[in-house]
Amino acid sequence: MSAQLPPSPTQTFQAYLQQGELWLQWCGRCAKQIFFPRTLCPHCGSRSLDWRRSSGQGTVYSTTTVRQRPERGGDYNVAIIELTEGARMLSRVEGIATHDIRIGMGVDAAIVQQGETRLVVFRPRQPQS
Repeated sequence: MSAQLPPSPTQTFQAYLQQGELWLQWCGRCAKQIFFPRTLCPHCGSRSLDWRRSSGQGTVYSTTTVRQRPERGGDYNVAIIELTEGARMLSRVEGIATHDIRIGMGVDAAIVQQGETRLVVFRPRQPQS
């Protein structure tokens, strides 16, 4: 009987996304949020990583527009989002024209289905009423 290996950090991240939740790793030694999922903290090298639910709130740190012909889907953006807790994620901002996305813009995470995979995208933060 062979022992079953524990899930990889990427498998754990994807399992949370399948449940509709954004969970990211935190380092128990240096207390930094980590993305992309890993086995060692990239800041201090610790293996003491645990999972915590992310607020999903962040700001646009950087953005660019990828130009495509309309028949291939048209232009789209690629953005680096700095989460409130500290990690940065490469993603896209949806629900707004690419030319209206601004560095420093507040955004909130949304988990969307693309084919058989769930992805994290961001949408402009709605003003609090």
